[in-house]
Amino acid sequence: MASLAEIRAKLKESEQRGSGERTGGDNSIYPFWNLKEGQEATVRFLPDGNSDNTFFWVERAMIKLPFAGVKGQTDSKQVIVQVPCVEMYGDTCPILSEVRAWFKDPSLEDMGRKYWKKRSYIFQGFVVEDGLKEESTPENPIRRFIIGPQIFQLIRSALVDPELEDLPTDYVHGIDFRLIKSSKGGYADYSTSKWSRRERPLNDLEQAAVKQHGLYKLSDYLPKKPTEVELKVMKEMFEASVDGEAFDMDRWGQYFKPAGMSQGTGDPVKASSRDHDEDDTPAMTQTPRDPAPVADKDEGKSTASATSDSRAQDILAMIRNRQKQ
Repeated sequence: MASLAEIRAKLKESEQRGSGERTGGDNSIYPFWNLKEGQEATVRFLPDGNSDNTFFWVERAMIKLPFAGVKGQTDSKQVIVQVPCVEMYGDTCPILSEVRAWFKDPSLEDMGRKYWKKRSYIFQGFVVEDGLKEESTPENPIRRFIIGPQIFQLIRSALVDPELEDLPTDYVHGIDFRLIKSSKGGYADYSTSKWSRRERPLNDLEQAAVKQHGLYKLSDYLPKKPTEVELKVMKEMFEASVDGEAFDMDRWGQYFKPAGMSQGTGDPVKASSRDHDEDDTPAMTQTPRDPAPVADKDEGKSTASATSDSRAQDILAMIRNRQKQ
């Protein structure tokens, strides 16, 4: 288990760099985003089962590719295909390699935001106080939590606070976290969520659960790393999406499919529509306007996401001209 000092050092290192799943059919993911306004739930985070992970979470980064329907379906509406951003594996993302440069041109910022990666974070732990009053709970009380950037910043800010003496995940001196749901501007808001002020040792039942079930290796719940072929397909779909084309099931269906359609054998995400909704819903609910790539200071700030068809053509021309060089 990483120490608090190691976590702080790792977070500081990430800032200096400017760093801008296996899923089950059970209900092991706790859907706190279903809380009603004014309700709250208390959770206790646990360490990652992977001792090599400095943090007690893993970052999940996905890119949404919108298409003008599905090719061959005359009554088809816009569909969204999610693909993994391979930057979460430490590799170069072929899509963001193009999109990142758009933020250097104010006229391209809108489109850049549209195709920028959407982050969420996977944690695990106990539901100490269930604000949802779930009718059924899994046999294994260690749940997974899909946390969006808004709540993550609250979690992170406590870790870099020098007054925090012990890890929040410590079995004896750890602290609980209260997820509080309100609303702002028509969207769910969790900005009043906070850490408990008092430490709380795990009780006998919680300690027994850790001993019996063990801890999840959180990276197991990330999408499978795309192969070279899948990376090429992702880039091809990206260009078609920017060009305003419909999704071509014959060309790409064996690798990726729009949300809500059954996945093919070759899909690197390997998630059913139900699992996809579980993973994606909290990210959308908590961050209706996902931050632009502010980690790269030259990219500037982003604005709204709508652009004209002519702008899409200009961007595609830029992409293709670069490929010929």
